[in-house]
Amino acid sequence: MSSTVITNIATLVTNDPSLGDGSPLGLVRDAAVVIDGDHVAWTGESSKAPATDNRVDAGGRAVIPGFVDSHSHLVFAGDRTEEFNARMSGRAYSAGGIRTTVAATRAATDAELEANLTRYLAEALRQGTTTFETKSGYGLTVADEARALRIAAAHTDEVTYLGAHIVSPDHAGDPAAYVALVTGEMLDACAPHARWIDVFCEKGAFDGDQAREILTAGMAKGLLPRVHANQLSHGPGVQLAVELDAASADHCTHLTDADVDALANGNTVATLLPGAEFSTRAQWPDARRLLDAGVTVALSTDCNPGSSFTSSVPFCIALAVRDMGMTPDEAVWAATAGGARALRRDDVGRLSPGARADLAVLDAPSHVHLAYRPGVPLVTEVWRRGVRGPE
Repeated sequence: MSSTVITNIATLVTNDPSLGDGSPLGLVRDAAVVIDGDHVAWTGESSKAPATDNRVDAGGRAVIPGFVDSHSHLVFAGDRTEEFNARMSGRAYSAGGIRTTVAATRAATDAELEANLTRYLAEALRQGTTTFETKSGYGLTVADEARALRIAAAHTDEVTYLGAHIVSPDHAGDPAAYVALVTGEMLDACAPHARWIDVFCEKGAFDGDQAREILTAGMAKGLLPRVHANQLSHGPGVQLAVELDAASADHCTHLTDADVDALANGNTVATLLPGAEFSTRAQWPDARRLLDAGVTVALSTDCNPGSSFTSSVPFCIALAVRDMGMTPDEAVWAATAGGARALRRDDVGRLSPGARADLAVLDAPSHVHLAYRPGVPLVTEVWRRGVRGPE
């Protein structure tokens, strides 16, 4: 393995408060990063960089950790253009539209599903995403859920079993029978391919008792819990997530003071997904309320064909700053270190010694430009596991 120094970095986001300016972002000005193999070996001021085998000039650009997208739904077929068009013309969003994607996904071949997945992964990588989680949930049969997870597991370690996305159309008249399937035969088939288990705890999907049964069954099989919680209405999802020490409660739009207190006093990350509110014209999550209470917040895309068909973390950062009360620094931290926390990872989401060498170079002197210049493709270069990507 050879070593490389990236030098002449105007602003380096390390997410290590012991470095640079001592802020949560650990900002280093006129900085350099040394990559040795697939890991970061050194970060600091350019003038103090050690000798390396190779040298790359960042040209006065900013460098940030690669984005950690901790919530996506990328194993699917088809799209829901007509539904989106109708919604933008006045129809309300509900959980029921998922059935359209279920039908298309069941009809697709393995090759078609994988081609779709890799297309969106490449799209996300070009925009700076170097770590991603993705879920099943559009098959809702034993065979279709298991194949979705097998396909996903070929591309990421962060695979989530979401048989409990909605009650399968095949069991519409008997939700209890579907919960039994999700916690029985389907779980047995899916657990070997997943790290996580998730449930959509929401009106029109699964109530608190059903969610608890599903999550505890998965935990008994060695899967770690995360929860779709409090997206469309107040509900028990956040409290259940904290009680079960779930890695994250995702959406967190409709919260009581007790929900905020529970998150602040637990280990569960509040993962906010502004692409969903943008695409459904729903109420924005109040990130400021969470941050001021001391809650750890992550930002993710929720990339899916129904309610948030974007793979762009920079877009979500801009939305979070404009409409959710986050500062640019907080939003960038949430999309990198926050996402890593939501996946209980300490090897990604930061650029300090020992971290994986995942980074994005911005065509801007500061990370603030991600919110300052919304919609502009600022990511000009991506390094993943120490390998330099397209410019």
